Amino acid sequence: MTESVVVTGASQGIGHAIAVALAGAGYHVVNLDRVPPPAALGTFVPVDLADREATAAALARVAGEHGATRLVNNVGTVRPAAVEAQTAADLEAVMDLNVRTAIQCAEAMLPAMRAAGFGRIVNITSRAALGKELRTAYAASKAALHGLTKTWALELGPHGITVNAVSPGPIATELFRRVNPDDSPRTAAIRAAIPMRRMGRPEDVAGAVAFFLARESGFVTGQVLHVCGGMTVAGVGG
Repeated sequence: MTESVVVTGASQGIGHAIAVALAGAGYHVVNLDRVPPPAALGTFVPVDLADREATAAALARVAGEHGATRLVNNVGTVRPAAVEAQTAADLEAVMDLNVRTAIQCAEAMLPAMRAAGFGRIVNITSRAALGKELRTAYAASKAALHGLTKTWALELGPHGITVNAVSPGPIATELFRRVNPDDSPRTAAIRAAIPMRRMGRPEDVAGAVAFFLARESGFVTGQVLHVCGGMTVAGVGG
């Protein structure tokens, strides 16, 4: 029987690359997003994950129809600003979508995981959790996910459920390329600061996620894997 995996925000960017890779690996992907993906892929469940009630309804549907025991918490928002310009509304919006949604999704899917004695949760965080200018709310939210990852690993390990995080560095998504063209001096400076001397690709992140989701990875939990081309070793921002 094909095993299902729920991926939030899988219609574009890193989330879509994750969905494509997982579908290619034989999983049935259930995508929770506001907009449909560019091509049919698994099951698309339209939902605004910033809306708690709508999210609850969508998760109840997914739990009832799919009984998935794998979850990738990918959806997120940034709202960059200097610390003195960061508003309370920005902070609340970022923490709500990036952290509350992850908690809400996990809570909804845990009954099926516990019943199966098996589960995989992967939180998509960010290298920015280690510090990045103009990212007060975003860095705080991703650091919170690091803490949740380790806490859940301790709580859920006895039930056969692993919880890990994948923390991307600079990834050349379509959105990134629109803001940072490949031939711009800023993009060249970013590449030069990465030990691998190239931007990350969404597929690089997808490969790490697939590893954590595999049954064979059942003795790896509570870990944060930085997919950053070596930036965390070099000690540079990203």
